[in-house]
Amino acid sequence: MNAATAIDTSTAQAIPAPRVATPAEFLPLGPVSATFAAEWDELAAHAAEPNVFAERWFVAAGAAHLHPGPDGRLLAVRDAGQLIGLLPLATEPRYGRLPLRHVENWLHYHCFLGGPLLRRGHERAAWTAILEALDADPRATGLLHLTGLVENGPVHRGLLAAANRPCDTVHCIERALLESDLSPQAYYEATVRKKKRKEIKRLQSRLAELGAVTTRTLESRDDLPAWIDTYLALEQSGWKGRSGSALACAPHTAAFFRDALIAAFDAGKLELLRLDLDDRPLAMLVNFLAAPGSFSFKTAFDEEFARFSPGVLIQLENLNILDRPEIAWMDSCASADHPMIDSLWGERRAIVRVTLPLAGWHSRALFHAARAVERAAETLRARRQRPSAPPETEE
Repeated sequence: MNAATAIDTSTAQAIPAPRVATPAEFLPLGPVSATFAAEWDELAAHAAEPNVFAERWFVAAGAAHLHPGPDGRLLAVRDAGQLIGLLPLATEPRYGRLPLRHVENWLHYHCFLGGPLLRRGHERAAWTAILEALDADPRATGLLHLTGLVENGPVHRGLLAAANRPCDTVHCIERALLESDLSPQAYYEATVRKKKRKEIKRLQSRLAELGAVTTRTLESRDDLPAWIDTYLALEQSGWKGRSGSALACAPHTAAFFRDALIAAFDAGKLELLRLDLDDRPLAMLVNFLAAPGSFSFKTAFDEEFARFSPGVLIQLENLNILDRPEIAWMDSCASADHPMIDSLWGERRAIVRVTLPLAGWHSRALFHAARAVERAAETLRARRQRPSAPPETEE
């Protein structure tokens, strides 16, 4: 060091050491800072597996109206300061029918996928940090139960690679998935039976005799409140309204729906379709977009026109998603063996529930006990469902 480059340390200010971000942090399930909101959105844009139900705008709507409770938390994990994983969590007092307190990913009735947002290329590291944080957390006891993971998807594979402990699939369903390189018309002809296509064409012709049948897509934010009102009224007019399960049957679920759709529109994630007869809505469909994936979130139809299968007709319009180059697939978010959508979409997506023990011998013992109970219950159900042998007859 020469005189030109020397520093007078007698008057120099101490330079603070760079702040090292906490590898794992528990946050309330509620409003977040603008800085963290930007990080969350950036993580969603680079997620290994798209999941709109774990994105900021959807979680915020649920947390505001669907009561995650005092134990609702958001676990954020980082690598070298960069956010690499986010997992909404809740603590539940029962594991199935067992009085076993445990931690699980926070889902509500209107949330159809439970995987956390994990940064692409950091799946194993993110899960390692998540498990280490839960192992050390005094509020996380016993088991970690994860509902709604895509079987063998990047999130599930990352968990299996990082777990270093038993990680059992305790339940699995398959639901309809739309994924094809075919055009909408070619896919329709390849997937739907000829007899069914003929019947659908007949229904379309009969409906057209009653007036002008049109399909519209929401384009303006100014129109969104009226479209939301129309959807809520359409859903409530049918069996969901009669059973009390329609969104409009409770103020908090209606408010959640409004907030979620407005936030989705603002995030560029909303597609809202409407099938009309003249000016009367017959069916509506809410899609959430998260390229390269998408999710068919909610649908409603006018039961007075059920004989024309308006729910099927709007799903035929939904096949146009195949023409969008940025969208590779759409998750139906439907129940397993759904007769309508299963007859229109040919692909399937396996969704699993996974259970694993947290750190400590006590958690391991609880895990093995709970799994023994589950296996015994599965064996009993299988025996009850097994067809009985035909009675013996004399020859």
